[in-house]
Amino acid sequence: MISREFSANVNEMQNLDSGSIVSAQFQGGEDEVIQFENKLRPVSLTDYIGQEEIKRNLTITIEASKKRKETLDHVLLHGPAGLGKTSLAMIVAREMGGALKITSGPALERQGDVASMLTNLKEGDVLFIDEIHRMRAPVEEVLYSAMEDFCIDIMLGKGPSARSVRLNLPKFTLIGATTKMSLLSAPLRDRFGSVFKFAFYTEEEMIQIISRTSKLLNLSIESGAATKIAQCSRQTPRIANRLVKRIRDYAEYHDIASVNEIIAHSALRDLGVDTLGLDQTDRSILKTILEKFNGGPVGLNTLSSALSEEEATIEEIYEPYLIQLGFLERTPRGRVVTNRGQNHLTLSPKHS
Repeated sequence: MISREFSANVNEMQNLDSGSIVSAQFQGGEDEVIQFENKLRPVSLTDYIGQEEIKRNLTITIEASKKRKETLDHVLLHGPAGLGKTSLAMIVAREMGGALKITSGPALERQGDVASMLTNLKEGDVLFIDEIHRMRAPVEEVLYSAMEDFCIDIMLGKGPSARSVRLNLPKFTLIGATTKMSLLSAPLRDRFGSVFKFAFYTEEEMIQIISRTSKLLNLSIESGAATKIAQCSRQTPRIANRLVKRIRDYAEYHDIASVNEIIAHSALRDLGVDTLGLDQTDRSILKTILEKFNGGPVGLNTLSSALSEEEATIEEIYEPYLIQLGFLERTPRGRVVTNRGQNHLTLSPKHS
């Protein structure tokens, strides 16, 4: 059961930065985020599709902890946004029988914020901190003794009369999630007993996820349509779920009882998503480099100005997938569109 006192941090946790239909970020109010995400989340490890190695190792660790009647070792989950880190944290808490308390790194601004959360935990509870790498150093240091010795030191008073008081904490499990492992400090990283890296999903796994989501949303979808959506989902469940939801809207608007491959293609075209999952911004990045800068190289700052997009948005949201597809290269002199990227723009219709 998720503590209501931390529900206000969910917006931060969901990374509401980009307006793209295929970005890993969710658009909408807090209530819509919670309702939509929780409805589609798996509730057990057997219900969780993909990440087989992580599930196998977690199952062993969880069952061993239960047999010893001990709390689970602290767990660090890292990988790109939208791959299911939060869902897995919820499942772990449920499997261990503890309450789940959710917050995010940027929401913990002072040492007192962390101390307040830790002292409110009960034996066996799970504390989930999303984007844990974004915690400030003084705040992070409070976690060191809490994770290792299950206690925290609090300073009372100021000046010569100040004294330190040690508070014992109930044994708990900290689950940290990060999209940038390199920004996590070594002292914090080394205190996690298990570290798991999330991989992108295969097409078959994406089809399974899309089929499951369709059933939960009461959407009749044929296998060809599920395959089509899977190919456009950037190997990311959060994006697939979002596309399924938009296709459901399209089907209801046009009074379509069952979505086939043709209907899915038409809906994706209207959304501006092409056959490989590129949206309008992805194509604009490639076209701008080709048409305005002769294919590159062009610096990130210059590209940002030409597109009227923030540098961080281009670098963190759009570039990774374009590079993964082999459409874009980062060189010491700047970004360059590859022959593959140029061929894709040439061969693809405006919204294929």
